[in-house]
Amino acid sequence: MELEPVIGLEIHVQLKTRTKLFCRCEAAFGDPPNTHTCPVCLGLPGALPVLNTKAVELGVRAALAINCTVNRASQFARKNYFYPDLPKGYQISQYDRPLASNGHLDAGEPAVRVRLTRLHLEEDAGKSMHEGFPDSDVRSYLDLNRCGVPLAEIVSEPDIRTPGQAHDFLTHLKTTLQYVDVSDCNMEEGSLRCDANVSLRLPGGPLPGYKVEVKNLNSFRNVQRALEYEIERQGKILRDGGEITRETRLYDADRGLTSSMRSKEEAHDYRYFPEPDLLPLEVTEEQIESIRATIPELFAEKSKRFADRYQLPGYDAAILASSKALADYFEECAVQSGNPKASSNWIMTEMMRELKNRTIDVPAFPISPASLALLIRRIDDGTITGKAAKEVFAILCEGGGDVDGIIKEKGLLQIQDDSAIEAAVAQVIQANPKPAEQYRNGKTATLGFLVGQVMKATGGRANPQKAGELLKRALS
Repeated sequence: MELEPVIGLEIHVQLKTRTKLFCRCEAAFGDPPNTHTCPVCLGLPGALPVLNTKAVELGVRAALAINCTVNRASQFARKNYFYPDLPKGYQISQYDRPLASNGHLDAGEPAVRVRLTRLHLEEDAGKSMHEGFPDSDVRSYLDLNRCGVPLAEIVSEPDIRTPGQAHDFLTHLKTTLQYVDVSDCNMEEGSLRCDANVSLRLPGGPLPGYKVEVKNLNSFRNVQRALEYEIERQGKILRDGGEITRETRLYDADRGLTSSMRSKEEAHDYRYFPEPDLLPLEVTEEQIESIRATIPELFAEKSKRFADRYQLPGYDAAILASSKALADYFEECAVQSGNPKASSNWIMTEMMRELKNRTIDVPAFPISPASLALLIRRIDDGTITGKAAKEVFAILCEGGGDVDGIIKEKGLLQIQDDSAIEAAVAQVIQANPKPAEQYRNGKTATLGFLVGQVMKATGGRANPQKAGELLKRALS
């Protein structure tokens, strides 16, 4: 019988604070190693942690965005384990009393509800470095800048059944967290990291008595690939009559496989106990409601509104709502142009191609929503043709002036005068006798080719509808 995967995810999200969770050190990325450390984040004797209230606010904000219940009282605990990048020998986290619990997200098509067990706050560990040093084959180096950086850990229930569902869930979660501006979720910089727990069972049966944790997943695509490999590996072992070992495995993206790292720890292995240097964390109902009032319209609601209000296909609406910056850009352009569909088309083709080619994000795009809206209006009011508009768009992308100024400077005003277009029509018919004769004989599809030749002859400035009408008249 075919076995069914049971998948749960653990996601660590770096919160968007200026300083660390329990000290004033900068929580910056990319600075020289070990330049943002102090006695508190290094755990030196006598140093005491002080909680960063901004991290708590962001944690509450994230929890509300993923439909969690924020617990009025929570408790920090010490999670004890030894690793070279953990100078204190323990990590300040939350265990049996997390900041928030019982949330959910609906992701994918068709939508799958993934329950979220908890969201809790904890500090990050440092980073072991194994490459880029002359003796890195025999030594590991430590960068402790990341020690103490605030994280929100989000733990799901084992509700995911396929690697594709895991990919969809992570994409939706990332979009949601970016919408509420709690993290930049940059996986390359480590501000969003994911571990996956996977096991197999008979369809609809009880949860298996084991689970394998897969680490080193640095992209959503690698999460999906690692789960696909692990499901196949475990399935083969079980079909051959073997048993699966409860363990932690690392994913090797280059080879596309997982390898054993260590036996998986149980909660009691960490010897959790309440953090003696921090009071229990209390969040008032007034504070929760104040933060809730700042939660913006999220992806699911925004994409549905775009489809309904602007009469867009569901796919287009989802793409345009996929980031808050892109959604805001589209909505401003749609309102100012008065043509939502044209705005959607220009953004999803011309603009998104430029973003990809230039490897930039929406805020860095050189054309403002107002300028793109004006360009669309100039097409709609007949000032320029669509072909000429693309020329204006290309110049704007290089930072070259304003829409009306470019149209005037480049002589791109649409030709409306019938006599000028008629001259081009006569020229095109004379130069293309075969397509002209085919049209006269009933092959009307050749008209599009002839219109294109008229547009070419006029430098893209002829009104294409008028060119078509004059061609039909001349050919009849």
